[in-house]
Amino acid sequence: MNIRLSPFIRLSSGASRVAPIRLSSPSLGLRTLVLWALWFGQPSGQAAPITIGVIGDYGSAYLGGASFSNVQAVANLIKSWNPDFIITTGDNNYPDGEASNIDTNIGQFFHEYIHPYVGTFGAGASSNRFWPCIGNHEWPFGVSGLAPYLAYFTLPGNERYYNHRQGPVELFAVVGDQQEPDGATPTSIQAMWLSNALASSTAPWRVVYFHACPYSSSATHGSHTHQADNMLWPFTQWGATAIYTGHNHLYERVLTNGLNYVTIGLGGGRIDGFVTPIAGSLSRYNTTYGAVRLTVTETNFVSDFINIFNEVIDSYTLEFLPARLLLQWNGDLPRIELSGTPGRSYITEVSTNLIDWTPIATNRLASVSTDVLDTGYQGQSARFYRAKSGR
Repeated sequence: MNIRLSPFIRLSSGASRVAPIRLSSPSLGLRTLVLWALWFGQPSGQAAPITIGVIGDYGSAYLGGASFSNVQAVANLIKSWNPDFIITTGDNNYPDGEASNIDTNIGQFFHEYIHPYVGTFGAGASSNRFWPCIGNHEWPFGVSGLAPYLAYFTLPGNERYYNHRQGPVELFAVVGDQQEPDGATPTSIQAMWLSNALASSTAPWRVVYFHACPYSSSATHGSHTHQADNMLWPFTQWGATAIYTGHNHLYERVLTNGLNYVTIGLGGGRIDGFVTPIAGSLSRYNTTYGAVRLTVTETNFVSDFINIFNEVIDSYTLEFLPARLLLQWNGDLPRIELSGTPGRSYITEVSTNLIDWTPIATNRLASVSTDVLDTGYQGQSARFYRAKSGR
């Protein structure tokens, strides 16, 4: 009798390639273990990445002059990357979120990414590719002041905080301002929504973004002011990949609690100074304007801060290698050697028909590999395995 034990690694739909390996099992006499390593998706060298532009504190074109020119330079930089979509870290519409300024501050630069576009600067997008978050200048005089923002954008959920999935990345826009009706503290209704949304996400990469960062060396709104202490949420435990913020008009990357907190507030307004760097501050910049470019595949997350002179000032890369499964026997039971990225979690699943899959183990790799024993095996004639990304 032949026993087929087949690990699957699903990267994305598309082309496939199959490699068989046959291993005999002395403990099972004539039984033979057949390993089929089945890959879905393009080889990693050919996979098309998703490009995301990140801009913050840019809504000052209404002033004209240098303010307009600065925002235009940042917008041109982002468009030169031909991004799949754009996210903002708030303060989209200075000075006070007025309806009279919103199209001048946003639409004249990004109308082709907005759907439905209700402004006058040209055609909008056929589907929305512009995902903003709310800054303090969107509603400085209370919640009612957010009306122009809500009328201008059509966003998911309640349109204040929301999530959106595209390919290997899921975006989570949240509100850091404490006048948010659902709260902006770690135990608020909004925070519980985020915790649940992150827990249920199957995306390899989960980007959370909001306006004011609790970790900042800025002289204006930095950590020493405690203005953003309410956003000290347990993002790492909830499963976020990276945090992007604005409010401080500079660039900084702080690595803390296992997460990169990136402040990108150089969209075209004033530029802020720094105080003594806080613990974990890896990169600081406030010479001129710029934006962040994210380049994302199933297995890589690359964040580049680039100034308007097209100079890469700071960069970091996260990896999530697909699982590799090697099947062997441990007595009369299948033993799966699971290899992948240390520190990452993988879920090993089993099926008898390639349709219905049941998890048998969740492992966070302490090193490059670990063993999973299929104690549920009872001599079935067909047994298939796959591993997918976990939390």
